[in-house]
Amino acid sequence: MAQLWGGRFTKETDELVKKFNDSLPFDRRLYEQDIRGSAAHAAMLGKQGILSEEETEKIIEGLGSIKADLESGTLQFSDGYEDIHSFVEANLIERIGEAGKKLHTGRSRNDQVAVDMKLYVRDQIRETDDLLKHFLTTILTVMEENLDTYMPGFTHLQKAQPVTLAHHFGAYFEMFRRDRERMASILARCDTCPLGSGALAGTTYPLDRDFTAKELGFIRPSRNSMDGVSDRDYLIEFLGALSICQMHLSRFAEEMILWNSNEYRFVELDDAFSTGSSIMPQKKNPDIAELVRGKTGRVYGALTALLTTMKGIPLAYNKDMQEDKELSFDAIDTVKSCLRLFDGCVASMRFRKDVMAASARNGFTNATDAADYLVGKGVPFRDAHGIVGALVLHCIDAGCALDDLSLEEFRSFSDRFEEDIFDAISLKTCVEKRLTKGAPGRKAMEAEVKEARAYLDEQSFRP
Repeated sequence: MAQLWGGRFTKETDELVKKFNDSLPFDRRLYEQDIRGSAAHAAMLGKQGILSEEETEKIIEGLGSIKADLESGTLQFSDGYEDIHSFVEANLIERIGEAGKKLHTGRSRNDQVAVDMKLYVRDQIRETDDLLKHFLTTILTVMEENLDTYMPGFTHLQKAQPVTLAHHFGAYFEMFRRDRERMASILARCDTCPLGSGALAGTTYPLDRDFTAKELGFIRPSRNSMDGVSDRDYLIEFLGALSICQMHLSRFAEEMILWNSNEYRFVELDDAFSTGSSIMPQKKNPDIAELVRGKTGRVYGALTALLTTMKGIPLAYNKDMQEDKELSFDAIDTVKSCLRLFDGCVASMRFRKDVMAASARNGFTNATDAADYLVGKGVPFRDAHGIVGALVLHCIDAGCALDDLSLEEFRSFSDRFEEDIFDAISLKTCVEKRLTKGAPGRKAMEAEVKEARAYLDEQSFRP
């Protein structure tokens, strides 16, 4: 098949060069955006009198038939086309004849691919936001059902202070909420249309770029034609946001892997989201969570690759920029897949509330509250810290929890301990008296859950 640019050349392209250069094997997924952009361009050409009304109608109808046939399977992608743009244009000419050859008037593949990619990223941001919102709903459901599920909070993977499962999951709710906020911010900066920038210097045709931008749902055209064709900031930002989101998923997955272990036993994963061993019949492995954790590297890799590709490119368009697609497509697919699967994993897991509470009780998570108790009795905090530290050491040697000590044992370390020490260091008291905003106390958490539910009930950020 003759190339769109073949007029200046006298020799056929080397077959290895052609395979190395062609992008249809991966940019075919942009067919819907390419057709959408082409239809808007044709409508604008007709509006400006550059195309006749009949030519405009033929082109738009022809593009619609190509889209319908691709989606029904009647039309298949085939070898011989350089990219999705040449595939669509060649099929259009085959269907409607000479009018199809006029579609590219006032347009370059440089601004064509730029608008295709920007439209695609906008679509993917919206899809990712939908997945994040659904996952946040799953997390919030766990929070609402576990306001009184006591468990240890950790620092350095050491038991620290008692919290609730609702409070712990609330931290992940905030992480994924910020991921949605990043998506909204990127979408706002992605709201300029590069179509009409031409190769780099615009065009002599009287294009109405404002019309085209509006047709495609953008706020305005890009301000500078060179920037219009060479900008990939929006894609780098999206990959950055996806990398942060995947990092959050990886941290969450790591905790569920730990919590599912025999040593923790905080959760039991559903059979549908676990696998077994080919040799050890007793095994139930958290493979989905492990794969979510493992796939994080490939998402980071896409961001690093695109940053590296773009760092030395002079203005305006260079062929290097074709490398913005394959790894980006993979990263986008990976994050969306991980969100769907881990959402299902979390929604179906069973929480061992009794084990969580026992772990908090036996891990001296109430030691700080015992020290605060002594402070309330007039003991300087530094002295109280030392007294309770000695108590903890005594319990470790005795193989018991602070709650297991008798009042006499408490008083052997300080005569300030009284009968009310037992209520002061109960898990319920330790959690409930923490009522500052963002703390695990029930009233504080009820307010947090109410705000979170209102947030999710709001209309999506999408225009």
